Amino acid sequence: MLTSKQRAYLRGIAATYETIFQIGKGGVTEVLCSEIGEALRKRELIKLRVLDNSGYTAREAADEIAEATGAEVVQVIGTKFVLFKRNPKEPVIEGVPKDRK
Repeated sequence: MLTSKQRAYLRGIAATYETIFQIGKGGVTEVLCSEIGEALRKRELIKLRVLDNSGYTAREAADEIAEATGAEVVQVIGTKFVLFKRNPKEPVIEGVPKDRK
């Protein structure tokens, strides 16, 4: 679970990112989720977009993909959303605030 500080930090980074996946009329499939999982492993933070013809809202797609990939939903705005999943072996994004426990 991301804290509000971690979420804010990741939102700031994601603002400059381009959308790398689009959810279209095919919806959220196993193949799409595996490709997103691979992208998350390499990048840790990705931005996705839901097209009008998909039948999903951005929140529905974000929640379903996050559950399938084990990622965290960082942000949902309009038709775009951002996912984050830390790569424990080779972290890509440095400076994420520590989780207080």
